[in-house]
Amino acid sequence: MAPDAGGPILVLGPLLRYIGETEATFWVETDRPCRVEVLGHAAGTFMVAGHHYGLVVVTGLRPGTEYPYQVALDGTVRWPEPDSAFGPSVLRTLDASGPQRLVFGSCRVAELPPPRRDRARREHARRRRARRERERERGPDAMVALGHTLAGRPRESWPHSMLLIGDQVYADHVGPATRRFIASRRDPRDPPGHEVADFEEYCALYREAWSEPAVRWLLSVIPTIMVFDDHDVHDDWNTSATWRRQFQSTPWWQSRLSGAYLSYWIYQHLGNLSPAELGTSDLWRRVQEAEDADPVLRDLAARADARAAGIRWSVRRDFGRVRVVVIDSRSRRVVDDDRHRLMVDEAEWEWVRQSGAGDFEHLVLATSVPLLLPLGIHYLEAWNEALCAGAWGSLLRPAAERLRQVVDLEHWAAFGASFSAFETLLGDLAGGSGGGSAPASVTVVSGDIHHNYLAAVELPNKSRPDGTVVYQAVSSPMHNVMPDRLRLAHRLVTSRLGTLATTAAARLAGVRGPRARWRITDGPWFANMIAELSYDGPRARIRFDRTVPEASGPSDAAGPAGLEPACEAVLT
Repeated sequence: MAPDAGGPILVLGPLLRYIGETEATFWVETDRPCRVEVLGHAAGTFMVAGHHYGLVVVTGLRPGTEYPYQVALDGTVRWPEPDSAFGPSVLRTLDASGPQRLVFGSCRVAELPPPRRDRARREHARRRRARRERERERGPDAMVALGHTLAGRPRESWPHSMLLIGDQVYADHVGPATRRFIASRRDPRDPPGHEVADFEEYCALYREAWSEPAVRWLLSVIPTIMVFDDHDVHDDWNTSATWRRQFQSTPWWQSRLSGAYLSYWIYQHLGNLSPAELGTSDLWRRVQEAEDADPVLRDLAARADARAAGIRWSVRRDFGRVRVVVIDSRSRRVVDDDRHRLMVDEAEWEWVRQSGAGDFEHLVLATSVPLLLPLGIHYLEAWNEALCAGAWGSLLRPAAERLRQVVDLEHWAAFGASFSAFETLLGDLAGGSGGGSAPASVTVVSGDIHHNYLAAVELPNKSRPDGTVVYQAVSSPMHNVMPDRLRLAHRLVTSRLGTLATTAAARLAGVRGPRARWRITDGPWFANMIAELSYDGPRARIRFDRTVPEASGPSDAAGPAGLEPACEAVLT
């Protein structure tokens, strides 16, 4: 974005990130160094490789209160934009004693809309037709639809937070704006082609993801918690030791990985931190003090890829009597040996286990990749892991590894030791032996797999029928599609015959059956969707909303895409 002679401007944001009863944080990207002011609180920007960012901590707020706000840069109001089609941006502080609503989803391929300066009718119609062609492939964007939907609803019905649990950006499948940016600075005929190569291109990718007007407004009014998944870096990131060796040997990989971690810390993780966590973070202090924080964050990237101690991307947050634990299911994987694989390493899992202990009424465990898959797929992944470890001899291991990568067999079922540990954790929580009283509900929420469903879980040591209920809820994608060939494979593997075949193969490979039992009660759906968890005292509900196409009409008068309920279920 070109500098404005009239002063600094917003490149991205504002994003309302952390929200508490009396505190909030706001994130922005600006085109130059400046002072950012929100609700009477101000902070200077920090710089990373020529890009400028600000994080404003607002304190002294009242619980359960609405605060309309503006964002000023060096004293000039830059948000809200004067010609916005949406209402004012409003901060709503947490009311810990009231109901809580959390929306969640994952997997969003983003594309910028036509530039607003283009008012020519024929060009506008052409661009709209092109967008409709793209939507015929992927369908309407659920995040865009959510923004339009909330703009027309009373604020008291808005969700209190949004969990974006993976694939906020697709580094290996970029939109047209990022493709043009890549072509303007290097030859895309050379690897990695029209994929992101470095930090500069990641910045362009986030601009494309978060600049759509409805999305930009949505992120300014609904607090967010974010965690990465594979496409934020590359498809199948950290699937296996073989995968890591293959990509570490490519000449462009290190620049991609470093750019991924730098941009993730800036655009996603920094806003996950509470004001208290920011106040004790030595890394945040060093970033603020640096003239250019690029070397500081590149060092972080190198240590993160090596799974160095002291680096944690997982997040714990309380919303009244609802605890949310967001688990990093990608970067802390142990994949050095096919005979000893962990979804998260021992130290990280101990943090997860301790985070599940406490006095709360409901627990949400968010992991980007699903814990409980349709049973046929579960046994397929477990069988594949056993073959990669040599259960049927060393000659089959290369073929099993190829199958693992081609079909994405890398969810919790493909990390048997970690799956068993998760089963144990759920049993402890439901049985009241997890270090606190048993909650009314535990819901594992996930994404990644481009279809949506709700599964009810039965645990072997559940003490009584009216105790803790356990569910797995998957909401994916927000804007993507499962190819027809994969839908066909899904139907085959999850059919009765397919499930019997994969179960038999897994048992012959020495795989032990799961102790937990689960059944899909609703779904699967293959549409673009977003889900909402609602809590009111001991009561819990979930609703899955799917996108519907924009209202019919002339190409220059059609309305925006919306949402309609696909399912609503009582959890407790």
